[in-house]
Amino acid sequence: MLEEIVTPLLLWYDGHARILPWRENPTPYRVWVSEIMLQQTRVEAVKPFYERFMDRLPDIRSLAKCQEDTLLKLWEGLGYYNRARNLKKAAEIIEERFGGRMPENYEDIISLPGIGPYTAGAVLSIAYGQQVPAVDGNVFRVVMRLTADDSDITKPSVRRKVENALLQVMPKKRAGDFNQALMELGAVVCVPNGEAKCEECPLSGLCQGHRIGNHMDFPKKPPKKARRREDRTVLVIRDGERLAIRKRKDRGLLAGLYEFPNVDGHLSEDEALNRVKGFGLSPLRIQRLPEAKHIFSHVEWHMVGYLVRVAALEEETAEGFLFVEPDETEEKYPIPAAFSAYTELLKIRLGQEKYQDSGNR
Repeated sequence: MLEEIVTPLLLWYDGHARILPWRENPTPYRVWVSEIMLQQTRVEAVKPFYERFMDRLPDIRSLAKCQEDTLLKLWEGLGYYNRARNLKKAAEIIEERFGGRMPENYEDIISLPGIGPYTAGAVLSIAYGQQVPAVDGNVFRVVMRLTADDSDITKPSVRRKVENALLQVMPKKRAGDFNQALMELGAVVCVPNGEAKCEECPLSGLCQGHRIGNHMDFPKKPPKKARRREDRTVLVIRDGERLAIRKRKDRGLLAGLYEFPNVDGHLSEDEALNRVKGFGLSPLRIQRLPEAKHIFSHVEWHMVGYLVRVAALEEETAEGFLFVEPDETEEKYPIPAAFSAYTELLKIRLGQEKYQDSGNR
């Protein structure tokens, strides 16, 4: 049945494909960066980040040589920061092992950090024109609804089954367009949230799920595990106009990013003051800040916050802190969106927000 989708799918794509910056001049590097950015992130959110990233780091060599703080600052607001670190690690390997050129061999490209079967398939098919499937969530959804297949899509064997089925029908001269057409259909018609737009679908007459009337039952996957809750207290510590930040450890959640000092649990005012004294600082007054929540993939932070004014320091640092002007954080120090409720209070703009305010979109 999948053989029958090729012609109507490509005709639809030719007339309906969105104009996206990474589809213009789809070099291996540009395709690779776009696919990494698009993981777990909406297309509209990615666009401005992608264009700035390409302006600053236009090729593999510039990415390989980029300082980590600069890279993470460019990534600030996109989240899932290990994606950026793996981009840099992979670029360094490409420079060293492949002469600065993205490899054209599947085994070589999938050996790079942060690149799995989907990204390898996207780069090889879109940039190099090779017949390699690229199966992401959108493609899974389209194929499983088309075939009314209730297999668990989280199983590697099911991925291989879908990849093999698509490989059998993938047109040799338009492999990249075929993969992108399936992705596009899943993104804008056979959508992940809300009712599928079957009346707009070029494949509705071929879709077994639509014919039976149970297309919304697919794809099948096990229910997500409940997120773990963590209570935290955020301390916004100010020495005059300066602000205390510190760098997180190189491993674990939000590794290597900068943060407001924070501790486990919800502290009372007295406990917060004692904690600040324990940092070697002299608190002058304290003010309760609004509560906030941030959701990660597997954990939720439930935060209370305090603004603590401290006596002027003779030293620039205490307990590993940096005391910086708020404006400096916008240029130098990547701060994750988990702290956005508190950066907003200080009028510190993160990620895309600072470009929107300045009119540089």
